[in-house]
Amino acid sequence: MPALMAPTVRLYNAWVEAHQEWGPGLHEDGFGLLPSDEVNSPAGFAAWVARLTDEADPAKPNDAGHVYRWIVEGDRVLGGIALRYEFNGAVPPMGHLGYGIRPSARRRGLATWALGRMLDEARGFGLEQLLIMCAADNIASAKTIEHHGGVLEGMRDTACGPARGYWVKL
Repeated sequence: MPALMAPTVRLYNAWVEAHQEWGPGLHEDGFGLLPSDEVNSPAGFAAWVARLTDEADPAKPNDAGHVYRWIVEGDRVLGGIALRYEFNGAVPPMGHLGYGIRPSARRRGLATWALGRMLDEARGFGLEQLLIMCAADNIASAKTIEHHGGVLEGMRDTACGPARGYWVKL
């Protein structure tokens, strides 16, 4: 049975295995990975996990809140999901939620399950609706969002290419 958990250095080897499965690049949506993050060494990984933890701490001086969760089963990292929200009420450039499932764990309903859990967390922050975006050609992600009541707003041009924008009322 999968679980959502906050990022932890305890899962360094499991996360590296998942990262290698995705292949080179920073395309693991939901992990908050930036080009400046060095995650291939234990020290760099620990610094990255500390940054994610700081971004999720409402007591820290940030312009936005970020809640990162890893989708874990046993000691395997299967994916990640992130809730992003601006304290001033603005919509984050890439939407409120991003998620990704490692290739070998896809087609098991994990994204649908994790998205439902994160929508519950978003309700806890008092958010009334969320913009969730997916690549224009990602039919599986579109179906996941629609399963949770996502209503297609339309296509948007983003830094990552064309994307579908869906609004989900909470």
